[in-house]
Amino acid sequence: MDTVNHFFTRATATHARLEYGLGFLVCFFLMLINWNELNVWRAITLFAYIDLIGTIPGLWAYRQSRNGNISKVYYVMYNVLHSGITQGLLIMTYIGWIGWEWAILAIPAHLCADRSIFNNYPKPFGLAFDPVLHPAFKKFQEDYNAVKSTEIDWKATKGNSSRVVTH
Repeated sequence: MDTVNHFFTRATATHARLEYGLGFLVCFFLMLINWNELNVWRAITLFAYIDLIGTIPGLWAYRQSRNGNISKVYYVMYNVLHSGITQGLLIMTYIGWIGWEWAILAIPAHLCADRSIFNNYPKPFGLAFDPVLHPAFKKFQEDYNAVKSTEIDWKATKGNSSRVVTH
């Protein structure tokens, strides 16, 4: 992925997953070595609430739906609850009210686990809530795989770009 090509290749997706995997392991390791000070029930609650509010209602609606089309509210709930921005603000608020505790690391552990283990990122409205290969993306993958990047004059291609889309 770069600033104009908004997709991962297999290699860049693997790299991103490994980075998030390390983040998950660091959080988990810190909670583990501080086990005596860890409030396990708070850690479990902080880890689970993200999916209880942000994922499970959408998956339930998706499975109940006849054709998989569900309200965009479920996408917003998922994206807000699985956002580093939302969770960072929650962590700061938590620390301000309750103070620091090791259980807080369950929040970034959850986000890192989702991105590393499950390869879950924010959900765009144009895709199924439960991932399914989009027909247009399948065609893009086929086209992408058919082109040999070493045969492209990248500088000439950049000069001929009539429009750069940055979403």
